[in-house]
Amino acid sequence: MKISVDIVVPVYNEEKILEKSISTLYNFLEKNFKYNWSIIIADNASKDNTLDVANSLSEKYKKVKVLHLNQKGRGRALRIAWTKSDADIVSYMDVDLSTDLSFFPIMIDSLIQGYDVATGSRLMKGAEIKRSFKRELLSRGYNVLVRLILGVNYKDSQCGFKAVKREIVNDVVPEVRDNNWFFDSELLFRAHMKGYKIKEIPVKWIEDEDSRVRIFSTVTNYIKSIVVLRLEYLFTRRKK
Repeated sequence: MKISVDIVVPVYNEEKILEKSISTLYNFLEKNFKYNWSIIIADNASKDNTLDVANSLSEKYKKVKVLHLNQKGRGRALRIAWTKSDADIVSYMDVDLSTDLSFFPIMIDSLIQGYDVATGSRLMKGAEIKRSFKRELLSRGYNVLVRLILGVNYKDSQCGFKAVKREIVNDVVPEVRDNNWFFDSELLFRAHMKGYKIKEIPVKWIEDEDSRVRIFSTVTNYIKSIVVLRLEYLFTRRKK
């Protein structure tokens, strides 16, 4: 039986770029992807015409589905979309397609070859990155803290380009508490602590200059979440 893969694209107020991005992704997969696949647009309670655009795309393309949520949160969108899916492998990427799509088949192949989680990395040797100095500095600083506080060896926990096997959805995702941007870091850490094999892939990544992520406040929340996560595991270990 052929492996099935769902690609989730979380969106919030992305009416301007959604059609172009989904069309680009769809055409790429049609030409370059050997597995059974579908795209799921996960609308995070958008206030503009994003949902209308998404529905139009699902009518235009037979392999595009729409999931509408009444609450914001990328983590929430991924949790719901992944758990509703019955695909062998579930994945996600940011709607701006910052990560070069040529790395997507490589990421999925790594799971077929034995890894449980695969993630793009902008900090490994071989990665090609184009972004502002401020964002580069904050990203590197954050990931240093992740490695120091959580004691892990993967280099980039927050790249919006990931895929996991069905076992991860069943065993790890239900334990992930964050509903927003920290979902990625928490997912990787919990998978790591359970002994699952994680594959990092150096990617080509170009910063979206229209990104609406509030970098400083987001990083501050990340740091708080890292500490809470570390303390949780310390207390759990003591109880055992």
